[in-house]
Amino acid sequence: MKPIDVVILTDHRYVNPTERNDYIDNVLLEDTLVQNALENEGLTVKRLSWDDADFDWNTTKYALFRTTWDYFDRFDEFSIWLKKVSEQTILLNSAKMIRWNIDKHYLQDLKKQHIAIVPTYFIEKGDSRTLAEIHQELGWTETVVKPCISGAARHTYKLHPENIHQHETIFKDLISEEAMMLQPFMHQVVTKGEISLMIINGTYTHAILKQAKKGDFRVQDDFGGSVHEYTPSQEEITFAENAVKACIEFPIYARVDIIWDNDNQLAISELELIEPELWFRFNNNAAIQLAKGIKSLLQHHRSAL
Repeated sequence: MKPIDVVILTDHRYVNPTERNDYIDNVLLEDTLVQNALENEGLTVKRLSWDDADFDWNTTKYALFRTTWDYFDRFDEFSIWLKKVSEQTILLNSAKMIRWNIDKHYLQDLKKQHIAIVPTYFIEKGDSRTLAEIHQELGWTETVVKPCISGAARHTYKLHPENIHQHETIFKDLISEEAMMLQPFMHQVVTKGEISLMIINGTYTHAILKQAKKGDFRVQDDFGGSVHEYTPSQEEITFAENAVKACIEFPIYARVDIIWDNDNQLAISELELIEPELWFRFNNNAAIQLAKGIKSLLQHHRSAL
């Protein structure tokens, strides 16, 4: 019998931080809300860095991804770890789901399932064309380019005819190492913002609105973006829940990032299934629902033995 029910996975910087700020305090609060909810369901819980070399992953029934926010900077190492640990315990969300969601090519799969996405053109690793040539082929002028595997707006650039040539060198370096994606710039990201809807056990729980600071287009707080409580319409809720249903497997948690596109239609900008910030501090009941879902999985697993 495995003595630990759930290990909450974080990043080594957040295990016992010696320096504190609002960002780290929010990380700790979010993980604490989840841990308390799990323990209130009678589960035994530990919180560890995903790369903890001293921990025996055979001793926990589940490993729950939460604040593993350095994985994309250590992608090769993380991929090896993911393969190894997925053979020792059950990952939430599953290893299959995580591998699918790591690479933004998943947007193509959603589109095939008739889920509206922001128009996306994938530029595969090693492509010899310049940004100017690709824009000319597509007939696009104002765009955003970013890696297919990334987070926190890593190497995300807004392009237009006046600055595209300034980005050719960095693009050439990036495309030699990894696949990139190009999307038309969505103007309502600046005027309205990006809506994040939290879906726990397949059901909407709460939402927030992310807005970029004046003069920027990136809504992440790393770049001065702000977060606001948001009450979505039923149309937005249904759209988000349907996007989750279109995943290759059922995720126990998901964050659906949506925008109103340039045609004023709902579209997926990202579907976060690995380690999304879920803003439990805005709705503690969502953490409780997550804990109940995990307990239900555990009971189902026990009854199947």
